[in-house]
Amino acid sequence: ASSPDEEWPEAEKAEKLARGAALKWASGVFYRPEKLEGLGQYRSRETQRNSSIQSRLKSTVQSYLEGVGAGLEQLRSAVQEVQSVCQDLGAARWALLDSADHFQGLQQMRSLMAEHVQLASVVQVLPQLFSVQEVFSHTLQLLRGQHLLEAHAELMMMEHLRDDILSQLHLRGLSSAQTTVLSYFGGLQELNENLAKQLWDIVGNGLRLVREDPVLFVTAVRIIEREEKIDDTLLLEATFLPPGRPKSWKQKFYQVLQQTITGTHFHATGVDAEGPGLARHLAMLQKDIVSELRVVKDLMVQCVPAHYNILSVCTTTYHQALTSHLQDILQEDLDKQSLFLLLEWALHVYHSPQMMGHPDLLPEVDVSALGPLVSPELVDQTERKYVVKVKASMLEWLQRTLEVEFKEWFREEEPETDHQGFFQSALPVIVMQMLSENIRVASLITDSLQQKVYTMALEELEAFLGRLREALVQCGKEHQKDRTVPKYYVSYLLAMLNNNLALSSSVSSLHPNIACREVPASLRAALDRTQKKTCQLLLEELLLDLQPLCLQLPSRKWLSGSQLVSSMCEVIDKYTKDFSRVRKPIFTLLLTESELLVASQYLRALMQKKMVCKSKEERGQLCDRLLQDATQLRELFCALGLDGSQQSLEAVFALRELICLKDPAMLSLEVLGFITKYPDISDEHISTLLDLRGDVSKEVRHMVLEMMAQHPQVLPESYRPIFSTILVPAPELPFCLRKGKCA
Repeated sequence: ASSPDEEWPEAEKAEKLARGAALKWASGVFYRPEKLEGLGQYRSRETQRNSSIQSRLKSTVQSYLEGVGAGLEQLRSAVQEVQSVCQDLGAARWALLDSADHFQGLQQMRSLMAEHVQLASVVQVLPQLFSVQEVFSHTLQLLRGQHLLEAHAELMMMEHLRDDILSQLHLRGLSSAQTTVLSYFGGLQELNENLAKQLWDIVGNGLRLVREDPVLFVTAVRIIEREEKIDDTLLLEATFLPPGRPKSWKQKFYQVLQQTITGTHFHATGVDAEGPGLARHLAMLQKDIVSELRVVKDLMVQCVPAHYNILSVCTTTYHQALTSHLQDILQEDLDKQSLFLLLEWALHVYHSPQMMGHPDLLPEVDVSALGPLVSPELVDQTERKYVVKVKASMLEWLQRTLEVEFKEWFREEEPETDHQGFFQSALPVIVMQMLSENIRVASLITDSLQQKVYTMALEELEAFLGRLREALVQCGKEHQKDRTVPKYYVSYLLAMLNNNLALSSSVSSLHPNIACREVPASLRAALDRTQKKTCQLLLEELLLDLQPLCLQLPSRKWLSGSQLVSSMCEVIDKYTKDFSRVRKPIFTLLLTESELLVASQYLRALMQKKMVCKSKEERGQLCDRLLQDATQLRELFCALGLDGSQQSLEAVFALRELICLKDPAMLSLEVLGFITKYPDISDEHISTLLDLRGDVSKEVRHMVLEMMAQHPQVLPESYRPIFSTILVPAPELPFCLRKGKCA
């Protein structure tokens, strides 16, 4: 037999640990001799403590043993009970096996009972089944007499009977028998169609019936509501859905109402999309829509359940149908009046108190949440079409105006004058009225359209000014062929300058925004080009009269004294009297340009190498003549209002100083001062002037030209060129022998 220590190794280990702990404790307590006196006390206290622990252990072990005994007793009792139940189950099993034959008899009885229940159900509905055809006929008579509620009640009864039978067959899996039932109740389909036809006719005439006979309309709505409830019930059960369900008559109600609205007003063929026809069509739509929405709001709303939202549905239908209808019309090629009418109607009339904002419709009718009647993209597209049409019309009118103006230039009478005596024509008034009126009309639609028309108008005005310049050039060519045609050529050119000035001063008023009335640079340039072209034609006319006189100088006859410059002054005075018929800024410009023309022509004549002074006396005569001519011309222009400091004739006085210089050796210094004052003069010009003196040696000429090469001049920005427009005749080539080289 094994020892107790081998059976309980844990106990031995615990005892060793306890002894070790006790020894450690004792060595700690009694490590000094004086502590041994309390050994007896420690021993008695530990003895009591051990006794207490042992008693508790014995009590715990005793309780544990008692619990184990009770558990064993309960297990013994449970085993006995399980054995008893097993015996009872075995007996029940044998009893069930003995009763199997009796259960087969009960199954046959159950089948007979189910068949009996079915036959009893059939017997109950037999009277109704036999009367189906009679009910069909009666229901048809009720429908023909428009007794719709009674007819619908019988129709629901027949449908309920049919659906009940079909449901029973469906539950029992007798699908083949359903065909027979459907065939027997085939008349229901015809009755349904007949009833539906009458209902939709009533709904289609709903706007009229709610005013004349609301009972009929209310009856139709009640029937639709009944069918809607039946649909909801069947869909909720979701076990068996009879044929023809769901009928969705409420949805059909909305469809018929919407189709009636769109078909009545928006599907009519032959809508005249031009001019008065379109205006009448839109006015009729406006009147009918407001009238019908009043009926819906005041009468139809009371005839249908609130959850139908009938007013909102009708409002949305009108809005969407109008949107589609206007899109269809805008697809056509419309004239500008029709495009304007549609834009105005869609953007302003539609939302105005005369239509959807009518006091009788507010606040229930609100189209603000339905979006714009015409999309912003389509509005922009239509505006662009409108601008194109207006542009074509404007181009036609401007061209016609220009043709009339061109014909007036050839009249046998002077142009009309204003109250100040300035020449003018109706051209600027006609043009500005046309442009401003089109811009004003566009402002009635949208700011964007106004801006588009404004931009287009300025572009057309710029193009018109180009055609006007072409017409002026054409008129000038006609005048060059025969200076008597037009008779009042200069007067009409002056009138055109006043017209151009009127356009320049009034074109800024076309801008829609008063704060931003700045004329575009391109248009300003076009106006300037027109003014310059007209001034050029006038100066060319002046030049034609001056040229025969300028051709006579310089000459020795002119040196000895002649009335040549006096004749020039008469010509200039005659033209300046005509120039006085233009407004001051243009008059000053013409006077300045005329003075420059006279000065340049005078200088050009001197540089044509027609004469060379042969003696000191001739140079003196030339200086005197130059002084007299320049003084006479300067005094003339000063008398006309042109300040002497602004005159180009000062160049003649400066040139005279070169001629009058007695010592040719001083020419370099004099020429340096001259080219500093007139930097556009060239070597050829100086060389020609030196030739005119007749006493300049090659060395002096070379020195002068060398000095000019060493002092190149730069034209100041404000300098008015005078010599650069004067061409000097090319020097004659020296005579060359045939096949020889030129020296």
